[in-house]
Amino acid sequence: MKPPAKQIRLNAFNMNCVGHINHGLWTHPRDRSPEYNTLAYWTDQAKLLERGLFDGLFIADIIGVYDIYGGGIDVTAREAVQLPVNDPTLIVPAMAAVTEHLGFGVTVNVFAEAPYTFARRISTLDHLTNGRIGWNVVTGYLDSAHRGRGEVLPPHDRRYDYADEYLEVLGKLWEESWDDAAVRRDREARVFSDPARIRKIAHRGEFLSVEGTHLCEPSPQRTPVLYQAGASGRGRAFAGRHAECVFISARDKATARDSVRAIRAEAAAAGRDPQDVKVFLGLAAIPGRTRAEAEDKRDEYRRYASSEAGLAHFSASTGIDFARYGLDEPIPYAPGNAIQSATAAAAQRGLTKRDLLGELGLGGRYAVLTGDAVSIADELQSWVEEGEVDGFNLSRIVVPESFSDFIDIVIPELQDRGLYKTAYAPGTLRNKLFGAGDRRRRVALG
Repeated sequence: MKPPAKQIRLNAFNMNCVGHINHGLWTHPRDRSPEYNTLAYWTDQAKLLERGLFDGLFIADIIGVYDIYGGGIDVTAREAVQLPVNDPTLIVPAMAAVTEHLGFGVTVNVFAEAPYTFARRISTLDHLTNGRIGWNVVTGYLDSAHRGRGEVLPPHDRRYDYADEYLEVLGKLWEESWDDAAVRRDREARVFSDPARIRKIAHRGEFLSVEGTHLCEPSPQRTPVLYQAGASGRGRAFAGRHAECVFISARDKATARDSVRAIRAEAAAAGRDPQDVKVFLGLAAIPGRTRAEAEDKRDEYRRYASSEAGLAHFSASTGIDFARYGLDEPIPYAPGNAIQSATAAAAQRGLTKRDLLGELGLGGRYAVLTGDAVSIADELQSWVEEGEVDGFNLSRIVVPESFSDFIDIVIPELQDRGLYKTAYAPGTLRNKLFGAGDRRRRVALG
């Protein structure tokens, strides 16, 4: 008997800004991304994604600006390359209020806030979403972010050392400060919480000194579902120890498979079941009722995209000012203090500025699937089977069109193949991703 098909997990990938991954498309007449600073933009999107049974909305974020390309923010500002950018956490309660099942993965840099107050913010979101919150743990790579805080960007691996300890503190606050039975809500006895079942945590470490009681009663998940996206060797080690969902980038299935296997090996080395990590690949899709319709739409999108804006984004990712180089001039890629995996991938391929601008024809460097329902479903199934990923972070090109087209055209085909759910599972975000009974995080923090 043929084994049941592995069901694809699916997040929408967005950011609380105008230009996210595919740059320049804010100029498209059907694109609503300039409305990013209105609640209706986000609540409409949440209702749409829940109609499509998406597992979650994965919300990226940066603190800082892309100021490497050309030595400033000229292109960044003109093309809204993740500038302006608003707080990703504040839009979640509004979206939770109009949905019942959709999860929310919010990106927050560990250097942005003290763990004591951040623990409260996430617990509050877990309460208000009834257990549908996830946290994308990032260590940051923008020197501009640390300059804005009056600090110096630490070396790449030391940022992960700090993050390890940051999560250790959060684990104590979320999981150890309050017993499950601490909250009684007993009006007659005038006992809301039993003080004997609440304790303060005390942590003294290399980077952090924290003593205090967690400010929130236990939320549905206590610890949010933990996402992570680092692809360097140190990043994969961090993911293997902590992450439940890992976001990767790959331009071919062999590279994806190697990344997935490396992440699962790190999880095993950390004493975890490798299958307790879900791996999501970032990509975009342009579906049409026919291939010709999809290709026409792709060509239309290209007329509005900005490859130079995409290059300004990539300059920040690598720490290399590509504006300084001629189209065919060799670029001296070298390990730096930004995203090491992005630099290494470009160096391995020996990409010139001309190569990069050619790949950025849609304003971004993610793989883009263009075609009818059958061809896109074939490709997604192949990425799962050959690339060994669990699902996808679906980036938007034109919003909400990219998501609504995928929902209306591709998802029915995936459902017909048994590759995609026809209804949400009950419970918290962790329940939905990993099954019933997983109320707590699957491994201890710290």
